[in-house]
Amino acid sequence: MIEFTGERVVPGQVDPDLWNEHFSRYVFASRLARRRRVLDAGCGTGYGTAELARAAVRVVGADLSAEAVEYAHRQYAAPNLEFVQADCARLPFRDASFDLAVSFELIEHLDDWRSFLHELRRVLTSAGQCVISTPNRNTYAETRALTGPNPFHRHEFDFEEFREELQAVFPQVALYLQNHVDGFVFAPVQSVSGVEARLADTNPRPGEAHFFVAVCALSKQTGAPAFLYIPEAGNVLRERAKHIASLEAQLAERTCERDRLIEISQAQKAEMEAQASGYEEQIRQLQQEMAGQASGYENQIAELQAEIAKQAGVYEERLGELEADCRQKAEWAQRTSAELEAKVRELAHAVEVLHETERLLAERTRWAQDLDARLQHLEGLLNTVRSSRWIKLGTKLGVGPRLQNE
Repeated sequence: MIEFTGERVVPGQVDPDLWNEHFSRYVFASRLARRRRVLDAGCGTGYGTAELARAAVRVVGADLSAEAVEYAHRQYAAPNLEFVQADCARLPFRDASFDLAVSFELIEHLDDWRSFLHELRRVLTSAGQCVISTPNRNTYAETRALTGPNPFHRHEFDFEEFREELQAVFPQVALYLQNHVDGFVFAPVQSVSGVEARLADTNPRPGEAHFFVAVCALSKQTGAPAFLYIPEAGNVLRERAKHIASLEAQLAERTCERDRLIEISQAQKAEMEAQASGYEEQIRQLQQEMAGQASGYENQIAELQAEIAKQAGVYEERLGELEADCRQKAEWAQRTSAELEAKVRELAHAVEVLHETERLLAERTRWAQDLDARLQHLEGLLNTVRSSRWIKLGTKLGVGPRLQNE
């Protein structure tokens, strides 16, 4: 079973005023459906499509919701009636397939309403007509001031905008204002053969209308008579009395429920007061216990404070001793540092002297090494001379030089 969510009307799940408001538009359009091929774009649950089928040769109801189309199939069946699931902004029909296209309370649900209007024009014959309705944005906002905007509406129109959008697509546009009005009906007891109506107020006020209904066409239209629909619940006073009785019954039920809740509340209040009395006694006992404990804590705190003061004196005395010892050690450290600095200077001088001694020793060593080398060279020369046979011969002959140690 499909449920009423506010997006589309479900027969039997809405109040009579809302039902008659929607159904009357189909009655208005059915006068143009006689012996014609009709498209109901955005047919919803199909109740209006079935009404159009009573006069039309063939009616096709199209809706994007598979659930709504399935419901319409189950609830309404006729040889000239068909329901299809389709996006009304991209209708699955050939050009010039219909003589009349009907679309009630759909255009405000679409983001791309201009494509939708062009689609309606495309599927119409050159002599076809299109009936479109939408709520007046200003009036609709007032009626929903407490509940907030309709979450299913994408774009709402005021009178001038609605007319401009329609005239941009259709050459001929006749606009009607739909309002729910009070009236008085004088119906004969015998079968009614006709209805004569008189409107006391013939001055239309588009800004105050509840809904706008437009009959659009591609060719010139003739006549735009007012239309009055009196639903079965046309005895307004009786319906109001029934509604008041229903409200009174609901009020009595709510009153009984309120009284029952008051009794429960009073019983709970008495129980809570009794519990509160017990809690107060417990609180007093706890306060007394806490007072006794607080006195004991105060004595302990005083003892602790005295002990802390005593310990503080000891710590101060010890701190004085430590400070004196630190001063002595600091003075010793200063003296030691001065002595170390003097020793360091002496050591640095000794190192310099040592380096100078090492330099002199290195020089003397090099000099001794050079002298030794020269001596070895001279000794080699001397040995060479001694071994020469000429020297030996001269020595024997007494004509050569005499060498030492010979």
